[in-house]
Amino acid sequence: MQENRLRGRMVYALFVLGLATANALPAQVLTTLYSFCTASGGNCPDGENLYAGLVQGLDGSLYGTTYQGGTYGGGTVFKIGASGSLTTLYNFCAASGCADGQSPFAGLTLATGGNFLGTTQGGGTNSYGTVFSITPAGVLTTLYNFCSQTRCADGGYPYGGLFQAANGVFYGTTFIGGHINGQSPEGTVFKITSSGTLATVYQFCHGFGTCTDGSAPLGGVIQATDGNFYGTTFTGGAKEGWPQGLGDVGTVFKLTPGGALTTLFSFDAFPSGCWPRAGLLQGSDGNLYGTTNQRGSTGNYGTIYKISTSGSLTTLYSFCAVSGCADGSTPEGPLIQATDGNYYGTTHYGGANNGGTVYRITPWGTLTTLYSFCAQAGCADGQYPYAGLFQATDGNLYGTTYQGGAAGKGTVFSLSVGRAPFVKMLPASAAAGTAVKILGTNLTGATRVSFNGTPAVFKVVSDSLIATTVPKGTASPTVHVVTPGRTLVSVR
Repeated sequence: MQENRLRGRMVYALFVLGLATANALPAQVLTTLYSFCTASGGNCPDGENLYAGLVQGLDGSLYGTTYQGGTYGGGTVFKIGASGSLTTLYNFCAASGCADGQSPFAGLTLATGGNFLGTTQGGGTNSYGTVFSITPAGVLTTLYNFCSQTRCADGGYPYGGLFQAANGVFYGTTFIGGHINGQSPEGTVFKITSSGTLATVYQFCHGFGTCTDGSAPLGGVIQATDGNFYGTTFTGGAKEGWPQGLGDVGTVFKLTPGGALTTLFSFDAFPSGCWPRAGLLQGSDGNLYGTTNQRGSTGNYGTIYKISTSGSLTTLYSFCAVSGCADGSTPEGPLIQATDGNYYGTTHYGGANNGGTVYRITPWGTLTTLYSFCAQAGCADGQYPYAGLFQATDGNLYGTTYQGGAAGKGTVFSLSVGRAPFVKMLPASAAAGTAVKILGTNLTGATRVSFNGTPAVFKVVSDSLIATTVPKGTASPTVHVVTPGRTLVSVR
């Protein structure tokens, strides 16, 4: 019975995932970099249907995953250049029984060493998903197979991505599993080393309707500047979000490194929204920002909110505030904060053509629709974006769509929002004397690297990478890189 209930919850969550005052700007210039399922040799050998977003590697290329397609139909890992040249790095289900994993739902995480870590929603030796590592050249190693313990005490179905904490360990969530008093609760938060040693940090509630601490996390977790971890659960919480009695509708939580959880907020559908699918982002103001998938003050269309680390939540925007949902509806992915200080994201539905949107929202809640998908014949520009956006060091925004494109199977796109190139330090913070990497664009010929004004010895490794060491006397440094074309400043 418990197994049937969990399976039913999964089906319901996937159903919701499949569902789905703005100031419209003149049409933005969106470039479709790649349309999937256009390669020759089989049924979508280059992959199809993208739930996940992108991340920039040390070589300057963007890396991502497809949920399906590839040589064996289990999804792929790919890299793509700014010109749109795509290379498939790995085809899942290459091993018998998909022991290498199947259907990656989340994107990749760039580790400080230069490889990527990710999760598959299914497959593995127990068919409950995996954690894997993959090199930029495409060599994949399965680090962990979920449901390796009795009654899936270690969790199963990791839909969310991974986050590398300050201590170098990776943290993530599973949608089901855990083990409390002989019963199977609703998901976990786990940590895993780069060598594959996994430990369960927290096990969510085991009783449907009484999970005041939340249940069934779909998004990952982040580590905030206070050292604690923050995330969302898709269901559970202390408030009854449906008068019809269909259950509680999600939470925001805080989790200490030692595993003590505090429920910061329980969603109530009206007016705060419900079913947060995505994880959180910590803004430069210290607040956490996120989205809910549905409900809000304007109907059944989702919200954008900010919440303090003490739990005070403000709804910044409720979607479909404009006639015909021209401002978008049903946000699925997380937000990013771009170098202009504003927040950017996507909606799965809505917009001028009901194919989803790209939007910008200020910290005080003014929303602008930047692009409405399906503006081209046959939705050649893409349709129904699930994932959030990524700002690469060239200043442009990059993202993916679940469908649309030349073959209707999804796209990779770029959108210029007028932001200048910048640099990023990897890891994002480091003590004096620590060797770090500086990621950027057009770094060849750099003549100076400084941390808070203090010059550092450096080596230009490639056009997109500088190796250096944090000089003494610099804390929480801002990095400046002087190149022949301009001076680039770091962002976190």
